[in-house]
Amino acid sequence: MSSCQKLRQLLARPEIIVIPGVYDCLGAKLAEQQDFEVVATSGFGIAASVLGLPDYGFVTATEMLYSVGRIAQSVNIPLIADLDTGYGNALNVVRTIKDAVQLGVAGVLLEDQEWPKKCGHFEGKRVIPQAEHVGKIRAAVEARGDSGLVIIARTDARGPLGLEEAIARGRAYIAAGADILFVEAPQSVDELRVIATAFPDVPLIANIVEGGKTPEISTDELQKLGFKIAFFPVTALLAVTQVMNSCLKHLKEHGTTANLPNLVNFKDFQELIGVPKYLQMEQDFK
Repeated sequence: MSSCQKLRQLLARPEIIVIPGVYDCLGAKLAEQQDFEVVATSGFGIAASVLGLPDYGFVTATEMLYSVGRIAQSVNIPLIADLDTGYGNALNVVRTIKDAVQLGVAGVLLEDQEWPKKCGHFEGKRVIPQAEHVGKIRAAVEARGDSGLVIIARTDARGPLGLEEAIARGRAYIAAGADILFVEAPQSVDELRVIATAFPDVPLIANIVEGGKTPEISTDELQKLGFKIAFFPVTALLAVTQVMNSCLKHLKEHGTTANLPNLVNFKDFQELIGVPKYLQMEQDFK
């Protein structure tokens, strides 16, 4: 079964899907080890980890596809890839989608921001005309062919144009063939409820960014409202940053890692990345 088929089977189930955001292969493997059934890349996380820069459109299409392709191939669970705006017009989207299919990605996210885009929870976002993004979604639907790739339409119109415009755009994007709708950065539980009421038969994403614009409510509450996916795009990134900073601070202050808490056992880490498997393969090929 392809990764796209696996993702579509999960979407057909009645319960909400909790999806952690990852930005590298190690994070994806850890999520798989914890029995998450899907992972999704965070453009914010990839920009921060690969370039050390904010999510301001600095990551090129080539860099993003390289990253998501490696992550998709490192695990046996479906990967949803944040592919920003598709990196150009509808023709560029065709190229981007075909590349994503070849890389084994299960789903893609395409947003209606102007390029260069910004993180959905930053100020100052600008969006392209609705008709232009409709064309991009239609191009993505055609470019995926018979792969079954799941297409997620994201609108960032809530910030610059208001919730009513975001809902209108969502309807247009679903009509254009998107499988899932993602209205970015609703600012209250009431707004989440309005979105869910407007799309009773459409799979919806709630994007929970700790410290961001959307209220942090439980996945049970999101399911009751009518959301299909609860996405936590930067949770692991924030956690890793805290732990790594504490580790480096300890080393700097004490000049040793003796008694340093929260270190994974070196043998366990080797198991995670497959060292025993490759040692055995090395012996088998002698």
